[in-house]
Amino acid sequence: QVQLVESGGGLVQAGGSLRLSCAASGRTFATYAMGWFRQAPGKEREFVAIISWTGGSTDYADSVEGRFTISRDNAKNTVYLQMNSLKPEDTALYYCAADRVPIRTVLSTLPRDYRYWGQGTQVTVSS
Repeated sequence: QVQLVESGGGLVQAGGSLRLSCAASGRTFATYAMGWFRQAPGKEREFVAIISWTGGSTDYADSVEGRFTISRDNAKNTVYLQMNSLKPEDTALYYCAADRVPIRTVLSTLPRDYRYWGQGTQVTVSS
């Protein structure tokens, strides 16, 4: 059974940092791009960051560019999201997801292009 399990969320003051982890089990995702998405109450799920299967390419939403960093450790089948300079508007449920197809050459920011999803980890930033 394939599972993606996020961890590392919590309550933090504005300006603080958190590091999210996403551990995959049931299969290896070493040849799949991995992404982070988030969903705030009353809003649609939105793209946050993506990393290619090699780790050599990344892309970020404009709202987090320069503050968040995505990385991966294929030996551990784990993806990370380092979040710095957090703002109250970053408050959301954060999900990691695995691409539908392997070795994608053009990274996708669309949720429909991701097959496997975790249950999410809550990030709350107080002002």
